[in-house]
Amino acid sequence: MSSEKQGFIIHPSPDNKVFRDRIKELSGEKVELCFQCGACSSGCPLTQEMDYLPSKVIRLVQLGLDEALDSKTIWVCTSCFNCEVRCPRGIDIANVMESLRQLVLRKKYDRVTLDQLSDEQLKELPQVAIISSLRKLTA
Repeated sequence: MSSEKQGFIIHPSPDNKVFRDRIKELSGEKVELCFQCGACSSGCPLTQEMDYLPSKVIRLVQLGLDEALDSKTIWVCTSCFNCEVRCPRGIDIANVMESLRQLVLRKKYDRVTLDQLSDEQLKELPQVAIISSLRKLTA
């Protein structure tokens, strides 16, 4: 049996570093501290609705892969902060998710418009729910 360690090292391209640094700048979080323990994903109440677990989104950011911007997970996150409370490194993952949403929205991509709601829905929905949805999901 060989005493050499098996594995590989990932060297992100300069483009990937730009994306990763942008997320770090927007969120103020040191995503490189994450060692992928999975506590954030195990504590998240909405993982069944996500395409990627929160820990995978953080890993994509660590690697500088903008594939994270196409993830359904960043929109499903409710910023309940269960992940932050459970994170042994103190990373505010909800803040990272918000930063990813900001990057998508800055491209002028709206996830919801009032035109999509019927008059009945507009009458029935609480105003605070409509306003918070518009703030979270529009440019």
